[in-house]
Amino acid sequence: YFWASEKVGVPVIDHWWQTETGWPICSNPMGLEPLATKPGSSSVPTPGFNVKVLQGADEQQVTGEKGAIAIKLPLPPGCLTTIWQDHQRFVDGYLREFEGYYSTGDNGYVDEGGYVFIMGRTDDVINVAGHRLSTGEMEEVLAGHPAIAECSVIGIHDALKGQLPVGLVLLKDGVTVDEQALEQDLVQRVRDKIGPVACFKRAIVVNRLPKTRSGKILRKLLRQIAANESVAVPSTIDDPSSVSEIETLMREKGLVNKPTAV
Repeated sequence: YFWASEKVGVPVIDHWWQTETGWPICSNPMGLEPLATKPGSSSVPTPGFNVKVLQGADEQQVTGEKGAIAIKLPLPPGCLTTIWQDHQRFVDGYLREFEGYYSTGDNGYVDEGGYVFIMGRTDDVINVAGHRLSTGEMEEVLAGHPAIAECSVIGIHDALKGQLPVGLVLLKDGVTVDEQALEQDLVQRVRDKIGPVACFKRAIVVNRLPKTRSGKILRKLLRQIAANESVAVPSTIDDPSSVSEIETLMREKGLVNKPTAV
């Protein structure tokens, strides 16, 4: 964002939408009235979308607090109206979680200026000793380290706290660091930015992360490996061999649950 703004001298315009909505839910409406941009935000709700941040049924979040992003019904033209030959699946998947709302499956917050910040999927929220924490927020902290090219944070099972966050980090080209020192540095960064409540204590260096051909990290696949579950490899994966590679590494590092005795 900053590189393009400074070096290329062009506005960096982000937007947020879903296949189901057909057009942007949040955007910077250049054809109406261009707004000042904010790093990490897709700007404001597009006309027609009544975006709310919810903690529970009929409980709207206050400004700046994180929660589930939902769109108050009715949806504007162009959005899905059903699922072909399976309307009940449409109701169960999108309309049941919050009555009167379309559930996007994303979490985030709205700032004092009305700008929407999407932090990640709701299933990327982990429960650490009763505290709901966003793995996306932790990823943002890790990615700020000068040695890190990209990263993923997942929750792994912990008998005492329920779940604990673990970071899988990819180093920038040409960077060599002591992995133990890097882990300590990343743990301290999360502690400083988010707080000790995050209980972030593990970060491992990986050679690559499993991705789709469009570049999306397959976090669900990583969670399945950590849980010692059967791994569902999507047809969109870029390199299937990356799955066995990351699974081997996670087992070596003790990040895979041991099978439960029957």
